[in-house]
This record gives sequence, C-alpha cells and structure tokens, in this order.
Amino acid sequence: MDHFKSIVGKSPAVDALIRSARIVAATDVTLLLNGETGTGKEILANAIQKSSPRANKPFITLNCAALPESLIESELFGHRKGSFTGATGNTQGLFQAAHGGTIFLDEINSLPVSIQAKLLRFIESGECLAVGDIEPYTVDVRIIAATNSDLNQQIADGSFRRDLFYRLNVVPLNLPALNQRMGDIELLVKHFMKLFEFEHGMQAPEFSYKALNALKAYSWPGNIRELRNLCERLCILLAGKTIELENLPAEFNKDTPNFTTLAQFTLPPTGVDLDNLEASLIKQALDMANGNRSKSARLLGLSRDTLLYRMQKHGFAGN
Repeated sequence: MDHFKSIVGKSPAVDALIRSARIVAATDVTLLLNGETGTGKEILANAIQKSSPRANKPFITLNCAALPESLIESELFGHRKGSFTGATGNTQGLFQAAHGGTIFLDEINSLPVSIQAKLLRFIESGECLAVGDIEPYTVDVRIIAATNSDLNQQIADGSFRRDLFYRLNVVPLNLPALNQRMGDIELLVKHFMKLFEFEHGMQAPEFSYKALNALKAYSWPGNIRELRNLCERLCILLAGKTIELENLPAEFNKDTPNFTTLAQFTLPPTGVDLDNLEASLIKQALDMANGNRSKSARLLGLSRDTLLYRMQKHGFAGN
C-alpha cells in the first residue's frame, strides 16, 4: 500500500517532497519537518512512519505547545512515585510507550530549553531519565520533529539549542505553503469533497468557474487545513448545489482579480501575435507585482506553477 497517496498534489514542490520522504522512510534517520501551520506535517510524518520498518510499532504524537513546561518532562520521560505533588505512582513516559516505534514531536520550537537538554541526551545516547529517578533507561525510538517557525532565529535569540538543532536537522523536509502550490487547489478540492461526501452521506457540491478561480487567487493563510475546513462547510451547507462566488466568505471576493478589462478586449482585424501578447502580459504582471511570482500569477488568473512554466517558455525564468 502506498501511504504517500494521503499527500494530495502534483506540483513540483510536492513531487520533490514525496520523493525525498520515500527515501528517508526506509531509514532510521532523525527528521525535521519545516512548514507553516496547516501544511500537513503530521500527515507526512504518519505516511513516513507507515512506510518505514517501524510501521507495525507504536506511533505517538506530542504537540510540544499543548502542555505546560511542568508536565512535558514527565509526559516524555515518565516519573517516579513521590517525585512531585500528585505523583502517586510510577508512570512511564511516551518514550517508553513508543519503544521500537516513532515519536512525532510537533511544534518542537515550543519545547522548553530545560527539556531540550534531555532530548539531546536521548538522541545522542538513547538514554532517558524519568523525573525523580537516578538510573536512566534505554529505549529504541525514532524521532520525527516538526516546526512552524524559523529555528535559526530561535537559536539566535537563545530559545533553542544549536546542538539540538543540528541533531534534529539531519534530514530536513520542507513542506510548501498552499499559496506556493496553487496548481494543486483543484485536486485538493476534489479530494476533500469526495471525502466529505462519503463521511457525511451528502452529495458533494460543485464549484463554478468563478468560485474555483477565487480559491486559486486567495492567499490561504491557514494553508491546507483552511481549505479542508471550507470544503467541509460547503459540502454540508450546499450539498448537491453549485457553489458560486457569492457563496464564498467575503475574504475570497476581495482577493479575486478583476478581469473586466480583459473580458472587453476586442481582437483587431489584423490579428495579434499571441506569444508576444502573452509575454507582454507576463512582464506587466511581474512589474506590477515587483517580481513577486505568486502575486503575478493571481493578476493573470493563473496558478503559480503555470506562470513559472510560461515564464520559462518566454525566457523569464531567470528574472
């Protein structure tokens, strides 16, 4: 079974990501997943674990930002009876529970510095020390970590250990933001609509041409998670209908390019050189967007990948 099919997309950035993930899945190397919130880091980690030799072993996820500092150490490494108020018995930590398998440490950037030293010790020696204990224990666990912030900046301001970063960053995998892979919007919409049609027992709606273009023009600050939530909402509220531009939230309308001028263009009797016209429009869009290719693509009503292809065709690739 191909577990990487859970990662939907055909853009060059996604293809490159999956190729690299397939290679590292077969190894035990420590991984660091970099990507904005909502780009699918946990889905990728899950696919890697299921495609690894540890597939039949535990896969445990911990969001490092979800627990207070006082609890994270005990949660990860366990504690002994009486080691702190409320410790009424010996409790194993996630590392012991994950023995032989994989731990996914999401938002590793939020891990307190005091705990980072113990994590570094585990990566270097395989040893963990439970809270209140004096004898370390050894476990066999693969670590996949993920961050939604720039760890180099955190190293500079002292909130993340440089030595831990180097240990985690053996193989970095970078997940592109959704606005960097706009050519995948339609694929993702079809995938989510099919999913929610089955999940909710409703006939999935369809997107009109204008509504779909609005999705492609939107900046997607919440990435794939935001798109998924929108698709589920529309599948429930507009089951079996056609989604028009006015059915989308207000923020989608303001980001939609105005194609009025283009719609009024009249072909002159002498004809046009379409290649030259396309090259001219691309140049104007790039100039108008100060070279920002994502904005240029939105001005032209194209996906970023399509724009890059056409730029290359007209010799703009190096611009």
